[in-house]
Amino acid sequence: MTTARGVWLFVAALTAVRLSLVATTDLSFDEAHYWMWSERLAPAYFSKGPGIAFAMRSSTAVFGANEFGVRFFSPLLAAGTSLLLFYFARRLFGATAGLWAVIALNVTPIFNVGAVLMTIDALSIFFWIAAMFTFWLAVENPERFRGSWYWPITGLLIGFGFLCKYTNAFELVSVLVVLALVPRLRREFKRPGLYLLIGMFVLCTIPPILWNAQHAWITLAHLRSRGNLERGFGFHPAEVLSFLAQHFIVYSPLLFLALAWGVIASWRRINQQFKVLFLMWFGLPVFAFYLLLSVNKSAAPNWDALAFFGFGLVATYFWWERLQASVLLRLCASIAVLVGLIMSLVALDTDLLRVAGYRLPRSDPSDRMRGWKSATSALEKMRNDLEAQLGEKLFVIADARDRASEISFYLRDKRAEGPAHPPVYIPESQDLVNQFSFWPRYDQFVELKSGMQRPEGEVYTEENGINLFVGRDALFVRAGEKERVPHNIQAAFQSTEPVGTIEVSRHGKVIRTWHVFLCRSYRTLPL
Repeated sequence: MTTARGVWLFVAALTAVRLSLVATTDLSFDEAHYWMWSERLAPAYFSKGPGIAFAMRSSTAVFGANEFGVRFFSPLLAAGTSLLLFYFARRLFGATAGLWAVIALNVTPIFNVGAVLMTIDALSIFFWIAAMFTFWLAVENPERFRGSWYWPITGLLIGFGFLCKYTNAFELVSVLVVLALVPRLRREFKRPGLYLLIGMFVLCTIPPILWNAQHAWITLAHLRSRGNLERGFGFHPAEVLSFLAQHFIVYSPLLFLALAWGVIASWRRINQQFKVLFLMWFGLPVFAFYLLLSVNKSAAPNWDALAFFGFGLVATYFWWERLQASVLLRLCASIAVLVGLIMSLVALDTDLLRVAGYRLPRSDPSDRMRGWKSATSALEKMRNDLEAQLGEKLFVIADARDRASEISFYLRDKRAEGPAHPPVYIPESQDLVNQFSFWPRYDQFVELKSGMQRPEGEVYTEENGINLFVGRDALFVRAGEKERVPHNIQAAFQSTEPVGTIEVSRHGKVIRTWHVFLCRSYRTLPL
């Protein structure tokens, strides 16, 4: 059996296993929120481009709005990424090196979690490595006629990645740096291929740019906030150490140590070997940006994940000949792969630790994907019982985006109050806090059209508009230990009263607590 066939069988088996896992847990916060995006397609959203929304919309159109439908593409994208990595590594270093690069990738905990959960990273890394591969084909032998097609294809792939995660724009920086640093490639600045690449990328940036121009450039404000830049730039060495330390956990300690060692040791060859220079510069811009950002505020270890495909191939190149020559290194490599595999299994199912007799000293990270369906079911029953008693329909408000998104997904009777309305709202605010701020809200005024009956009683008008929620009752859901409603909810309703508490326990530990309040007679916040 050829190496390529073995890789295909290995990836196919993994994909089958991952597809069997996608419906075994509730959605995470981000997945539920992205699903809400997919129900309301737009050129861009509060924090990201439209790629994830269109991907989810296509999969849920086929499989339904369930966990399998939402996550369907994630295992397929992981498979595509693995195969692209193999063929790229095979072209650079040979088939056996490509095989071990694929194995190392697929025992990395963060990649395994991303191969089951559907987030922007699955799409982003697929388009990143695809563009890196096509750009290599364009510059490997630029005199070939067919190589000219790789330039616009590369630009399109970078653009598609940008529409999923804005960090993918760094790949354009990598392209320009490689062309500028390699003497034989500088002539490409005088040829049309590079400008076709840039043109295809620019075309892909038009939708999010136009959307942001119409929405107060909110994404830029959000990105400044994520980097803690609105408060200025400070120097916090502990944040840098925290950022780097997290990589040893999510990438597996031995694998990340080998990667870091290989990259640092290869630096002296960056100006001697084109392969090393190429791969290094497809990692450095992203990693350097987030390392610098972590000086101000610790970044998340998945933010710079794109850098580790270039770095990973550099490390593969560094270690490959050494592994062939040393039995001890091969043993260490096997242990590193085994440790990564064990950590990946635990990351996918933390109950394995409990089976082994180990109890997590703190909260279980997997709990963020548990208890949403059962808690929402209890909330829906509470809503139905109250509606039967009161003889009216209640609308639902949750205290935060995460709970509003999860409840919206798991409600059986989603019952949107109008076109594009979310099934669950967040508390009214004049600030633009997330994507909910751009969807229809319960505090907004709508135009009073001819033939529309004006509600009886006191109505707050704003020019020619009315608020259709005035006088209505709502349920407010708040998580955690606080058993009081926030001020803006108290001020907006005539009265509020607790009507119940929902608790979800697992293995004797409470993992989710919601306090539910009945809010009577909405009257809008006073001006």
